[in-house]
Amino acid sequence: MLNANQNCNIGFVGLGVMGKNLALNLADHGYRVAGFDLDPHKIQDVLQTEAAERLDTTAAPRIIGCHDLTSMLASLVKPRVIVVLVPAGKPVDIVCRNLIAAGLESDDIVVDCGNSQWTDTIRREAEYKEHFKFFGTAVSGGEVGARFGPSLMPGGDADSWKYLQPMWEAVAAKIGQDGQPIVSNVPGKPVTEGEPCTAYLGPNGAGHYVKMVHNGIEYADMQLICEAYHLLRALLGYEPEEIGKLFAKWNQGILNSYLVEITADILQQYDQTTGAPLVDMILDSAGQKGTGRWTSISATQMGVPAGIISESVYARALSTLTHEREMAAGKLTADVESGDIEAADVEKAIEEALYCAKICAYAQGFQLLRAAQAEYDWVLDFSTIAKIWRGGCIIRASFLQKIADAFDENHELENLLLNDYFADAMDTKQAGLRKAVVLAAQSGIPTPSFFSALAYFDGYRSEVLPANLLQAQRDYFGAHTYERVDAEPGQKFHTFWQEEGRPERKA
Repeated sequence: MLNANQNCNIGFVGLGVMGKNLALNLADHGYRVAGFDLDPHKIQDVLQTEAAERLDTTAAPRIIGCHDLTSMLASLVKPRVIVVLVPAGKPVDIVCRNLIAAGLESDDIVVDCGNSQWTDTIRREAEYKEHFKFFGTAVSGGEVGARFGPSLMPGGDADSWKYLQPMWEAVAAKIGQDGQPIVSNVPGKPVTEGEPCTAYLGPNGAGHYVKMVHNGIEYADMQLICEAYHLLRALLGYEPEEIGKLFAKWNQGILNSYLVEITADILQQYDQTTGAPLVDMILDSAGQKGTGRWTSISATQMGVPAGIISESVYARALSTLTHEREMAAGKLTADVESGDIEAADVEKAIEEALYCAKICAYAQGFQLLRAAQAEYDWVLDFSTIAKIWRGGCIIRASFLQKIADAFDENHELENLLLNDYFADAMDTKQAGLRKAVVLAAQSGIPTPSFFSALAYFDGYRSEVLPANLLQAQRDYFGAHTYERVDAEPGQKFHTFWQEEGRPERKA
């Protein structure tokens, strides 16, 4: 393990899957990396992989391993940049304190690239500012993205960004002039042309907040795809392979996206042991790491309607009640209707439903970002956010270019549904969403996110909602007051609802 002063450009604490692959990505782009991990096997693994991938076998190693934090700091040029990729929460603070003890200086930059909660990033920037510059960068794209080009969402000290920017732009995914990702998953031959999928998003926790909303949208996108699959299978009796081929077809059109692409691939895979469709051999109990739940909680705290995202979180929670669902399946029945349906009509309806619901989910996500910038005094560029999600990340899709165009046309756009393109799309395709929801209800097929998307759309387009009655109820039992349609905005009124001698109705 090398440990001499190697004048490395960047250090890594944590060489697990993401740390290892991001370090190799940086090495491919000409940066020298010093790495440390509490597990020496992980250090050896990244060194061996780097040696095997190095095109010039006579060249010096591009990644060196360090036996402790002190030696890692000694190997870095100043100001030192250290990427921390450890589990979110207390481990990040432990690493920060250990780096201080190892000799970190005030000009050095510590970059948290984990899935940290944005509030922790805000706290850490303030807490450690006397010791070093704490900077957040959220990473999306999984193992392959980290290795060959992720979407990077940085937020923190603006001066630190100037130092990080060349490295981040080098390793980020790239978008060509056609708006599509430029892909080259070949070690040692990185993509160097194109528009990088990274940009400075704002101070303190802005990057991690944007990533959290990305993950919330990801939850919704995945759930909507699963509901479309469920409808196709339950209504039409399609087998997974047939549905996979249909998704592959849809991926050539307006639904083109990474998630639709991998779904098509998943559904056409067969289990080597049983010969059954592999998806049928997987337990229907979904896991989650919390970022979707954080999105739902944040939306609730700020009063932003994000029901599709929340329903996707709840759907995962419901799926974990495996034993209860097994008991309920034998006890509870659905009073359902059945009738003749045309397969081609149902396919078209579900494709349209998926697109409409996707529009609504993204509309909710960007509404939440708009509320967050006011809450945390950020200035978020929504077009830029859409652009850096076009490649590298899990929700990458052609659809995101339309979102970027919408915010480029109107920087003050309050909701995607008010943009002409998306309004027209909802106008021409909402019949499919309505049909899918009706078929699901009539057949007893759970599609909570489709239902929520339609309710959101109909609620948002309603000039009058029954919230007037709700305000009356609140005033009745709690004297919470209400506003009147014929009075100045903000003027409050209260009615003594239970008093005797109520006034008679005026003619």
